Amino acid sequence: MGSRQRRGDTRQRIQDVAVELFAEQGYEKTSLREIAERLDVTKAALYYHFKTKEDILISLFDDLTRPMDELIEWGRGQPHILDTKQELLRRYSLALTQAAPLFRFMQENQATIRELSIGESFKDRMLKMLEIIKDPDAPLADQVRCVSALFTMHAGMFALKDMEGDPEDKRKAVLEVAIELVTQAHSDPHTA
Repeated sequence: MGSRQRRGDTRQRIQDVAVELFAEQGYEKTSLREIAERLDVTKAALYYHFKTKEDILISLFDDLTRPMDELIEWGRGQPHILDTKQELLRRYSLALTQAAPLFRFMQENQATIRELSIGESFKDRMLKMLEIIKDPDAPLADQVRCVSALFTMHAGMFALKDMEGDPEDKRKAVLEVAIELVTQAHSDPHTA
């Protein structure tokens, strides 16, 4: 463990340990003291970075939503074509992989997420992603395919996490299915 980089890594370590503890025993039952103990730092050292549990959680969300915001900004600047949508899914797949522990936490602690209004901002970002990925004038079934592509990626993370197999293979399989859905939505001859 000692080989971890030092550059401002304490904040990252606090986040990692907090997510572990939140996942193990639930957000409500986890105290800042326990986080400090597991990290083997004083509570004061923890306070230097985060004053409350909420601060830790919000910082985790900021770290998750930053790549999403960058992705949305990128997608909005691209032509509204199949290539853009496929690339959006590829990039989102990697972002999700990095945020997997946080996503699991979200899934298991939906009440907390709602209370902290984090859920709202996340939903808002999902709607922006959907704007990029689906065409409002496409046939309904094709719109459903595009929406499903995004949710396939979320569902895939949870459904496959306990399955045997290499995580990277699973990620690629989920991405393949999501891309197939979006591609299929584009291959239907649209009646103009």
